[in-house]
Amino acid sequence: MKKLRPINTFIEGDKVQGFYLCVEKHLRYTRSGDRYIDLGLRDVTGHITAKIWDNVSVLNEKFDAGNAVAVSGIVETFLDRSQLIIKKINKATIQHYSRYGFDPARVVPSSKKNPKKMWSEIESLIDGIKNTSLKKLVKLIYRSNKKRLLVLPGSVKTHYSYRSGFIEHTLSTAQIAKKICSLYRVDRDLVLTGILLYGIGKINEINTEYEADYTTEGHLIGCSAMGRDIVRDAILKVRGFPDDFSKRIDHIILSCNLSNKLQSQEKPSFPEALLIKQIILLDARMNLMEVALDEDQETGKFTNRHNYFRVPLYKKDRIE
Repeated sequence: MKKLRPINTFIEGDKVQGFYLCVEKHLRYTRSGDRYIDLGLRDVTGHITAKIWDNVSVLNEKFDAGNAVAVSGIVETFLDRSQLIIKKINKATIQHYSRYGFDPARVVPSSKKNPKKMWSEIESLIDGIKNTSLKKLVKLIYRSNKKRLLVLPGSVKTHYSYRSGFIEHTLSTAQIAKKICSLYRVDRDLVLTGILLYGIGKINEINTEYEADYTTEGHLIGCSAMGRDIVRDAILKVRGFPDDFSKRIDHIILSCNLSNKLQSQEKPSFPEALLIKQIILLDARMNLMEVALDEDQETGKFTNRHNYFRVPLYKKDRIE
């Protein structure tokens, strides 16, 4: 098997193969009327345009825009820019291509942390909830949705907006909660439950394809309503679940869930909800600053203003 090549290593004349995300696909015609496919490919290292000139009818049926693809081709230069002339292409799935080195984390932005390890830590947090009813509720919901939660982004456009961002954000906020709950007169179990469930509606609001976007239900109904429905359905399966906890979890979901503007419509009405919301906002904004600092390409001590905070960010620690 040839070595897999990331896009930022492409050099004119190279014969390459690798796994990439097809972000654009257009069937076009040359001046002479011959069909070809015009593509945009991406991985975590960069972006390149690509063309399919030969065997167009057959290869066109093998993949769609938005798919991860297995590709082999030759790097050429056109108008002083590199482009890939594709000879072979197929839709890449973990089932069929993991043995050849396919890893979705290499084609789309993903958490730098291991999702399986984070999942184990979240399971430990759930096991640490002392209230039996709350523990059963959270465990039921997480176990039922494990496959989606392992890859779900934290949002579409703002905080933790990358693969496995949801569990990274959840773990981070839960760890903060564990450390500061003792400073306030709050129910620690309820705070941890709220942290773990406030955004659970995202499993239906955001798709888990390679290019994260809102589902139809996400656009029409929203995370809060869908999250409340998920929790209410699960509560019916927990015998003798306390009605007071049910109402307070409802309120936490409605008052703490953040939109892409890091806002929620309702305001917290009791201490646990207020604490949860402040923890969420703190962690979300720290993530946004971290990403802005990591992605900035400016030279010097400050980033540009094109970030969530709309101010130049001081990056002293990044340049020393």
